[in-house]
Amino acid sequence: MDLIADILLVAGSFGAALYCYVLAARLKRFTTLESGMGGAIAVLSAQVDEMTAALDKARGAANGSAESLAALTARGEEVARRLELLVASLHDLPEPKPAARPAEEDPPEDERRPRFVRRRHKTMEAAE
Repeated sequence: MDLIADILLVAGSFGAALYCYVLAARLKRFTTLESGMGGAIAVLSAQVDEMTAALDKARGAANGSAESLAALTARGEEVARRLELLVASLHDLPEPKPAARPAEEDPPEDERRPRFVRRRHKTMEAAE
């Protein structure tokens, strides 16, 4: 009975050693920087750093744009207030009276004719 227990113990130890060897080989392939998951993790880590830098830059640009937009909005509201005040003050002004126009005299007959007719007429008079 001791012999059977020893054989089973040796077989179990051999199986455990084989299992550990297989796990060690898998772990080595997993952590290899060139082709394994270690390389993928390193690449992803670098990409996360780049994305963080890009996000910080975009956040700074967005904050600058938001501040500029807020300043322009405040300026626009101030101008709108001034325009409302000016329009309101225009309603208080009296209506302008039409200016008296002097009676227009009728132009002489030859000035009423089109220009080319006047020239022709003058030319014909000179020829006669």
